[in-house]
Amino acid sequence: MNEKSVKLDNIDRRILTCLQSDGSLSQREVADRVGLSQNACWRRMKRLQDNGVLTGARAMVDAAALGLDLIVFVMIRTRNHSMDWSEAFRRHVERIPQIVEFHRIGGDWDYMLKIVTSDMAGYDRVYRQLITGFELDKVTGYFSMETLFADRPLSIG
Repeated sequence: MNEKSVKLDNIDRRILTCLQSDGSLSQREVADRVGLSQNACWRRMKRLQDNGVLTGARAMVDAAALGLDLIVFVMIRTRNHSMDWSEAFRRHVERIPQIVEFHRIGGDWDYMLKIVTSDMAGYDRVYRQLITGFELDKVTGYFSMETLFADRPLSIG
């Protein structure tokens, strides 16, 4: 367990499981499902928020329903590993809204991105924007043929 880990009991785990399944549940509904009074549930949820375990709620949007049918995982290798370069690259990537995930990784590659866009022309526009102004040693894309599952709730066993 690392320093930032928050100790959770069974009720905390049940609260988190409920909220991961349906973030639109009211406090009363969560309390009913975990067997607490509304006030006791509120105090626990507040503690989980204060400790950074619960970080917000948002609606899930079906990308395909909006015509965003192309998912590309992009792997990037760079020769520049300075903090200044890395920070400038992070800010650059943040400005591209089609990039929905951005990871610095270990191994043969330095970065991995997840791009969600409408089609190959949309990907090409993102790609051109991504490489503009930055020397990247190697960039390769892996195109998702099918999403088997995504946005899976965390296991809070």
